[in-house]
Amino acid sequence: MADSSHGPASFTAQANALLRKNLTFQKRNLRTNIILIAFPLIVCLISVLIKTLVNIELDKPKWKCGCISVDTNGDGQNETTCGVEYSTVDQVPSCPIPHPMVWPPFLQIPAPEYRAVTTDDVIPFSDLPEESCRRTGSCPVTILLTGANRSFGQSLAGNLINTGRSDTAFSPNSSSHVFDSLANVVLGSYSMPQVFNFLEPAFFSDLPVYIIQPQCAPNYSLSFSLQIESKTKQQEVRCVQGLHLWRNSSSEINDELFKGYLQGNSERKINEIVAGWVGAGSALGQSGLYNGIVHPSTWVQVSNAYLQFLRDAGTRILFEFVKEMPKPETKLRLDFSPLLGPLFFTWIILQLFPIILTSLVYEKELNLRIMMKMHGLGDGPYWMISYAYFLFISSAYMLCLVIFGSLIGLKFFTLNDYSIQFVFFFIFINLQISLAFLVSTAFSKVKTAAVIGYICTFGSGLLGGFLFHFFVQDPSFPSGWIVAMEVYPGFSLYRGLYDFGQYAFGANYMGTDGMRWKDLSDDINGMREVLLIMLVEWLVVLAVAYYLDQVLSLGSGVGKHPLFLLKNLAEKQSPPFPRPGLQKQESDVLVQMDKAEISQELLRDEPHTSHAIICHNIKKVYPGKDGNPEKVAVRDLSLALPRGECFGMLGPNGAGKTSFINMMIGLITPTSGTALVEGLDIRTNMDKIYTSMGVCPQHNLLWETLTGREHLLFYGRLKNLKGAALTQAVEESLKSVNLFHGGVSNQQAGKYSGGMKRRLSVAISLIGNPKVVYMDEPSTVQSNTEPSFSPVICTHLYSLF
Repeated sequence: MADSSHGPASFTAQANALLRKNLTFQKRNLRTNIILIAFPLIVCLISVLIKTLVNIELDKPKWKCGCISVDTNGDGQNETTCGVEYSTVDQVPSCPIPHPMVWPPFLQIPAPEYRAVTTDDVIPFSDLPEESCRRTGSCPVTILLTGANRSFGQSLAGNLINTGRSDTAFSPNSSSHVFDSLANVVLGSYSMPQVFNFLEPAFFSDLPVYIIQPQCAPNYSLSFSLQIESKTKQQEVRCVQGLHLWRNSSSEINDELFKGYLQGNSERKINEIVAGWVGAGSALGQSGLYNGIVHPSTWVQVSNAYLQFLRDAGTRILFEFVKEMPKPETKLRLDFSPLLGPLFFTWIILQLFPIILTSLVYEKELNLRIMMKMHGLGDGPYWMISYAYFLFISSAYMLCLVIFGSLIGLKFFTLNDYSIQFVFFFIFINLQISLAFLVSTAFSKVKTAAVIGYICTFGSGLLGGFLFHFFVQDPSFPSGWIVAMEVYPGFSLYRGLYDFGQYAFGANYMGTDGMRWKDLSDDINGMREVLLIMLVEWLVVLAVAYYLDQVLSLGSGVGKHPLFLLKNLAEKQSPPFPRPGLQKQESDVLVQMDKAEISQELLRDEPHTSHAIICHNIKKVYPGKDGNPEKVAVRDLSLALPRGECFGMLGPNGAGKTSFINMMIGLITPTSGTALVEGLDIRTNMDKIYTSMGVCPQHNLLWETLTGREHLLFYGRLKNLKGAALTQAVEESLKSVNLFHGGVSNQQAGKYSGGMKRRLSVAISLIGNPKVVYMDEPSTVQSNTEPSFSPVICTHLYSLF
C-alpha cells in the first residue's frame, strides 16, 4: 500500500470535498427539497382556490347592487335601474355613489346595559353611577380626564359637552335643515362605525341617535323625518348625559379604560367608557377611545373647549359633516395579502428556521460533524459550504414565494418595490441562518431542536399578530420600545411584513404605488430601522455562533480555550507538556502489569522523534449523578508507541478502552494528563492532528443515503487525494474490505448489513494512509462465540507493508 497523500488538504480541497458530498446527499433528497421550495407555491395555490370560491360567492345577486325594472320614460318599456335606494345593507357596498351624502360626525358610545358603573370586581372607583341605572337605561356615558393642571383640566371639561338645554338644543324646522341643526350638538351612537362612510350606520338601523349633554331633561325624546336618497326614514333622538370624571394619572385611565372593556366577556361584566383624555400643561390630548375608534369630532370637542376657555361660551368650531369621495360601481373581491398579511407570511418564512436547525443538529447528534473533523475537515470549509447551501435553499424558497405571489396577483408583492423586498428578505434569511447556527450549539437531539424550532416559529407569529401588532398601531406607545422589541428577529420580520401590507393596502385602495425607497423616511415607516437592526444582528449573531461552536464541545469535538482568538494568551494559559524524565512514579493502568513493566513504559514516555504517540498520566473521571460517586474510566495511563506499530488494548467491558480512544480522537476531554500525537498536544492542537489521523469509531457514523463509494470519495478528498490517485485509493479500499464486487459499492449505506457497514468504516479510517489510525472494535462479529477485536491503534500503517 503506497502513500498517496501529499500533505494536509488545502482549504479549497476541503471545501470542494464537502460541497461534492452535500450535493450528492441532497440529490438523494431531491423530493424533499422540491417539496420545500414548492411549499410557497402550494400555499399560494390554496389561497387562490379559497379566494376564487369566495369571489364566486360574492358575484351572486345577494352581494350585487340592488336593481329594479321600471318604466322610467313612460314609453311602456321597463328599464333596469340600480342604486342604493333599491339595495339591501349587504348590497349597498357594491353600488355606485356618484353624489355621496353628507353625514354628521358621531362618537361611538356604549350601549345602555354596558355603560360604566361602580363595580368592586371590575372598576372600584366610587364616583361612577350606581349599577341600578342599568335597569332603567339611564346610565350616563363616562369620559375620564387627568393632567398636570387639575383646575385647568376641569375648566376645559365643563366645555367639552356644553350646547345648552337638551330640550332646545335640537329642534329642526324641516328635514332639509336636520344636518345643519345636528352640527350644533355632540352626537353619539352605539352602532359599529365602518371603514367607509358612504352610508352612516347610525341612520341605517333601528337604534336611536343620542345627543350627549351635561344634563338631560326627564324622558327627553323626539323623532324627525330624514331623507336618504329617495327614501324617508323616521329617526328617534334621545338625550344621554355625558359624565366627566377626574383621575390622578394616565395609568389609572388606561387601567380603567381597557380593564372595563375586556373584563369577563363570558359573564358580560363589561364597564365601557367612551374616552380618556390626558392633559399636558395647558393642553389636553387624547389617550384612548372606546373600541379604539378615533374620530375627528373628538378633536373638535377639545378645540371648542379650549376656545371657550380663552374667549367665551359662544365661540365654537362647527363640524358640519363628513363626506366620502364619489365611487363607481364596484365588485366585492377578497385579497388575502392585506387580510392575512404579516401573520401568514411570518409563518411561511419562519418555516425555514426549524429545517435548518434540525439539519445542523442532525450532524451533531450522529457525530457526523466530528467524524468529518477527525478526517481533516476544518471548521472554515464546513461553515462556508454549510452556510452557502442553506443560503441557496433559503434564497430559492423566498424567490419562489415572491414569484408565485406575484403571478397570482397578491398586492402584497406586486405593489411594493421589488428591490426593497429583495433587500429585506435577503438580510432576514441570512439572519435566520446565523440564528440557526447559534441555537444549534444548545442542542444535541434532533427531536428537541425540532420541537423548540416549531414552537419559536408559531409562537413568533402569534406574539407578532396578537401583541406586537397592537403596539405598532398604537401611536401613544413609545417608539423606543418598538425598536427594542424589534431586536427579537421574529418581531423585526413581522414589522417589515406589516409595513409592506399597510403600503400595499393603501396603494390598492387609493390607486397609487406601494412602498418605495423614498417612503423609508416616513415617520410611520419602520422599514429603515428594521433593516439596520437585522443587518447588525446578522453580523453579531454569526460571530457569536462561530465563537460558541469553537469553545463548546457539543457535537464538534473538544472545545477550544475561551481565549483561542488571542493565541498568545491562550498558549500562556496552557501548561507545557510535562517531561517526566526518569521519574519512577507508579501508575494504575487498564491492564494489570508488573512494576518492572510499568517502569519500562514510563522510561519510554519521553518526547522523541521515534515515537508517534506518547501518553502521560492521562486520566478521565466522569462526575457522579443521582447521588452516585464519580466514575474513574481511565486512571493515569502512560504509554509510548513508535512508528510502524499496531497496539491492541484488551480488557473487560467498562475497563475504559473506548474512553481512552475517545480522548485520543477528540470526542471527550481528559480530566488530567495529556498525550502527544506526532509531537502535537491533544489538548491544544487537535485540528492539526486531525489532518493526519484516521478513525474507525465504535459505532458506524455513516450517511444512510450515500453509497460506500461516495463515502470513500469524500474522505479521500479530505486526505488530499485527487484524480487518478483518488480513484485508485477508493478502488483498493473497496477491494480490501470486500465491498467492490457485485455492485455493493454503489448501494446506499442504509441498505448495508451491520457487517458491511463495519467494513466500510474500516475502509474510511485507512483511506489516504493516515499517520495514526484508531480502530475501536473494528472487526465483524462472525458468530455468538467469536469475539470482536478490541481497540487497536496503528501508527504509520503503510510502513508495515
